[in-house]
Amino acid sequence: MVIGAAVLLFIASFLNLYSYSASGFSESQSVWDNLGTGLGTYMGAVIGAALIVLNRCMAQQRKVLGLDLGMVGTGFTVLAAWTLFWTLVDVPDHIDAGAGLVLGFIAALVLAAAAIATPLLPPLQGALIPAPKPVAPQPYGAQPPAGYGYPGAQQQPYGAQPQQGQPFGQPQPAAAQPAAPQPAPADFSPFWFAVPVTRPLFAEDGSPTPIAELAPGTWYLAVEQRGAALVAQTQDGRRGVLQDTSGIQRG
Repeated sequence: MVIGAAVLLFIASFLNLYSYSASGFSESQSVWDNLGTGLGTYMGAVIGAALIVLNRCMAQQRKVLGLDLGMVGTGFTVLAAWTLFWTLVDVPDHIDAGAGLVLGFIAALVLAAAAIATPLLPPLQGALIPAPKPVAPQPYGAQPPAGYGYPGAQQQPYGAQPQQGQPFGQPQPAAAQPAAPQPAPADFSPFWFAVPVTRPLFAEDGSPTPIAELAPGTWYLAVEQRGAALVAQTQDGRRGVLQDTSGIQRG
């Protein structure tokens, strides 16, 4: 309503303010023949409407010299409607009010009424800018959500269960079964990793038969390093040796 009334008021400023005729002679006066009326009244109301709309579009209301932009804009619109009302009432004799004056008063009245009613009526308080959409899930290869072993996560004791939010909708891994402690390098810290291609996971006792396969797109927990190999833990809690660690992606 505020924007529509402001556009109508801007159009009315280009129409005749007064018109008069005498002895076969007719003359008209435009709004812009008097800058006080054109800039001070008509454009003042348009500027007020712009301040109201600008204030509504901002996430946080701004103030200039301690004054809220919306309140300043409302004051401009009310003053314009008040001025145009008395200009219309006090038309001199033998002079007719032009279309610019009549239409301008109607537009200014609607503009002032909408500016005053907006804070009072909930239907007029709808958001001018839609709320931002939620962030889409991260694709494979992006940094995984925070949790044990992920970059920037708080360190947790070894064996703690990772937080929820596994990539590709994987279920929460079951609690790992306790295993016999194995010696590990002093500078080794458990970390999450993903494999570029499907790779077998062998038993820790050296059996040549794979106990599981590690698939791309799933994060696994490296709990120990044995030379060039890694002892990895799967999502269901099984542990085994990943002999081929070339090209793995660390979390």
